[in-house]
Amino acid sequence: MTGLAGWTGLRPALAALTPTVRQTEGPFYPREQDLFADRDNDLVKIRDRVIEAGGEILYFRGIVKDTKGHRLSGARVEIWQCDANGRYLHGADKASGTERDGGFQGFGSTRTDADGRFSFRTIKPVSYPGRTPHIHAKFFHPVSNNVLTTQYYIDGDPQNDRDGLYRRLPTNLRAQVTMKLVANDAGEWQTDIEAVL
Repeated sequence: MTGLAGWTGLRPALAALTPTVRQTEGPFYPREQDLFADRDNDLVKIRDRVIEAGGEILYFRGIVKDTKGHRLSGARVEIWQCDANGRYLHGADKASGTERDGGFQGFGSTRTDADGRFSFRTIKPVSYPGRTPHIHAKFFHPVSNNVLTTQYYIDGDPQNDRDGLYRRLPTNLRAQVTMKLVANDAGEWQTDIEAVL
């Protein structure tokens, strides 16, 4: 047998994708008693409230895949972050000198569509004492019990290199949790990430 004749009909194996790096959910993962009844994917507008959240609008979008590269339909995605004042939707966040933004939902949840895509409308994350701007995220595999918890950081933010959790990330994995923010035609921010469970 010569040439490629012996390979006819065979498909090369796909390389496995590296799972997205895991990080702590932090001390302010929302408790049930802290949450609003509205827990949808729009953190800027709380249902039945007139005032919307302060801060710059960010469309946080992405795709969820497994390590074989298959897009995961029906995966639950949660995000939470501090408001424009640097406060979390959590009773234990007692940051002095600032009040919570009453128009910010603080936590949102959605499911991926048939193509594994999800989208949130939130705000561009801000820093608070000791932390660079970031968004917490949790991804739930729709079939297995696999849960990925991580944090996403703004590409090029000068505070990243002073942030303890960011600095602990292996240099070769930082790109997995780095958000490249792009301004859309309305002057709002958008970013697209990929999460691999």
